[in-house]
Amino acid sequence: MSSRILTIAVLLAASPAAAQDLAARGHALLSEMCASCHAIEKTGASPHPAAPPFRVISRRLDIDDLYVKLREGLSSGHRDMPTFRFTREDARAARAYLRAVAE
Repeated sequence: MSSRILTIAVLLAASPAAAQDLAARGHALLSEMCASCHAIEKTGASPHPAAPPFRVISRRLDIDDLYVKLREGLSSGHRDMPTFRFTREDARAARAYLRAVAE
């Protein structure tokens, strides 16, 4: 099953409250791990000038592809950005939050 179909199935199966809980978990996770460099909210500038705000990440990356990269170990060509590896649930939560703030 493709990741897009799986994503749609999960979203359709999830209640709005469950989706909000997942996004809230993603917000907490990204606040802890990423907010020192990236703007993680719907407004505001990133603390690190080269770090894109998360609300515009979907312009650069497909959020479903990012989910896979988070699971496999996200690394960047940026020397300031550490490599992250998320659990499946953490990656789902991060993806839910990124979708919630996407412009």
